[in-house]
Amino acid sequence: MNTIYWLALVFTPGIGSVTTRKLLDRFGDIESIFDASPEEIASIPRISLSTAQTLLSTPFEQLEAELLSLNDEGVDVLTWDDDQYPDNLLALNDAPGVLFSRGSILPADSQAVGIVGTRQPSEQAVNFAQTLGRKLAERGLTVISGLAVGVDTAAHQGALVTQKGRTIAVLGSGIRVIHPSSNTQLAEKIVYHGALLSEVHPNAPPRGPQLMARDRIISGLSQAVIVVEASVNSGSLDTAARAKKQKRPVYAVPGSSGTDVLLKKGAQQILLGMVDFDSLAEEILESPVCNTRSTPTQGRLF
Repeated sequence: MNTIYWLALVFTPGIGSVTTRKLLDRFGDIESIFDASPEEIASIPRISLSTAQTLLSTPFEQLEAELLSLNDEGVDVLTWDDDQYPDNLLALNDAPGVLFSRGSILPADSQAVGIVGTRQPSEQAVNFAQTLGRKLAERGLTVISGLAVGVDTAAHQGALVTQKGRTIAVLGSGIRVIHPSSNTQLAEKIVYHGALLSEVHPNAPPRGPQLMARDRIISGLSQAVIVVEASVNSGSLDTAARAKKQKRPVYAVPGSSGTDVLLKKGAQQILLGMVDFDSLAEEILESPVCNTRSTPTQGRLF
């Protein structure tokens, strides 16, 4: 029943991760939230009385049926209470209350690097993203990206070339909706060598705000983020900005308008053909994951 309560929270419009932490701080645990009155819940900042009433009128029977269906499909529903929930992500103030996951998340996946970039890369960028994915996976790093066409796809593919390489794809759509559909086969390979993750409803189509929101998950799962090639309007720059806010190191390859901006703002430079992959992997592995939560909450988050 605990997971059902978490689903009720995340599926209620107007209740996000930060508000969920405030609810847990106020009521102590997830079950006690649902024992409270609408007025007590509405006393939490940013929760209206109508939102509180919507939350408490959640159709739990429907959620139970959905949970059974997801289980039959091999989809795990991970909450802050679950040991399998990624530790790197758990350190964030705006960590998703629920992650829908296909595949497996291992403790070793906390040693991870985000590799992102444009959806319209040069051939040189594709080759380098694949090389980065392969070389860093060979050195024990899990490759995190967003399954988008272009650099993301190349990074995932590079990690999968390695026999024991692992990679995690963070979706901007529901776990049942692979986007882009052209990467459906790649997504299935990732399930067997890592995981697909999504924070939105399993049936949700891709939307702009969701695609932007998943940037914080890509950077949050990672010890560092590498931007291979990007324009100044690229979503990859948003991922880099999230990483900086989360106190993760940002690396960039010079030569594109977006990465050159990142370098001017202090990103560390990676030069094509001049990478010492042993040193790079060591630098990333030694990067501490800082706790960016502003308030404590329950269970394993203390």
